[in-house]
Amino acid sequence: MNCQAHNKGGLTLIEMTLVIATIALLVGFGLPALRSLVHSFESQSGTRSMISAALSSARAMAVRNQKYTGVRFQKLCRSRDSQNPLIGVVDAPQYMIFIVHEEPKNIGGLAIGFRAVEGLEPVKLPDTVGVLDLSQLAADSDIDEEHELNDASAFSILFSPSGKLVVREVRVRNRDGYSLPSNESGSSKVSLDQVFNSAVNITEYGRGMFIQDDYSARNPSPGNGADYGLGREMSRTSFVICDHQRLADLFQRKVVWSEYLSGLSGDGVVYVSPHTGTLISSE
Repeated sequence: MNCQAHNKGGLTLIEMTLVIATIALLVGFGLPALRSLVHSFESQSGTRSMISAALSSARAMAVRNQKYTGVRFQKLCRSRDSQNPLIGVVDAPQYMIFIVHEEPKNIGGLAIGFRAVEGLEPVKLPDTVGVLDLSQLAADSDIDEEHELNDASAFSILFSPSGKLVVREVRVRNRDGYSLPSNESGSSKVSLDQVFNSAVNITEYGRGMFIQDDYSARNPSPGNGADYGLGREMSRTSFVICDHQRLADLFQRKVVWSEYLSGLSGDGVVYVSPHTGTLISSE
C-alpha cells in the first residue's frame, strides 16, 4: 500500500531517468542558443547603445562648452616594446575617448589639435566586437598589416558648437601639446598625459594608453618616419560594427576585406545623423 502511494506521488527510476535525459538535451540545445543571443546583443544592440550614448554626451558637451567635441575610437597600446608598439594590436581592446578641440596656443600651435576631455575616463567597448572606419579600404591589401588595422580602428566623430555633425581635420595629442614627447632624462618635451601620449612614453615609461597622431606614412610628422596608422585625418560620419573573432581570424589569413568587411560596406554601415547625432542603419 505504501509502495503504491509513493509511486503515485513521486517518480519512478525510469521516469527520473527520462526527465534527466530530457533536461540534458534541453541544456545541450539551449546553451549555444543562449550564448548566441548574448553574443548578438554584445555585438549589435549593446554596442550600438554604448556608442549612441557616447555620441549624445559629446554633442551635449559641444553645445554646452561651445567647442568642437567628439568621440575618438582607438585600440589600447599594450606593447612594452618601443621598437614595435603595435605588438598585440589585433586582440587589443578598443575604447571610446571623449576629445575636445584645443586652442592652438595651448597645443603646440596646432590648429587642428584635439586632446582628451579632462575628467572623463575612456570607455571600453565589448571584447567581442570591433568598430571600424572603412573609408580607406577597398581591397585585402588595404588591411593586411598591423598598422592598417590600427588605422581602420582609429577614427573620430565630431560635433560643432551648434551640435551638428561635422567633417573636419583632426589630430589628437597629449594635453601638453607636444609632438613626439619623450620622458627620458633631460628631455624638454615631457608629457605625463595618461590618455594620449607618444609611443615611447607609453611603451617605455608607462605614461598614456593610446598612441597620439604622430605616426602615419600617409600624413607623416616632421622628422618621424614610423607608420603605426595614426596621423591627422578627417573626422568620419559612419562606421561598421563587426565580430572581433572573425575579424582577427581573417586578418591573419590576409583576406579580411574580401571575405568579411566588403560585405559590411553596404547594408552593414551605421551612419550618424548630421542634425541629431543619432545612429542610422543603412539597412
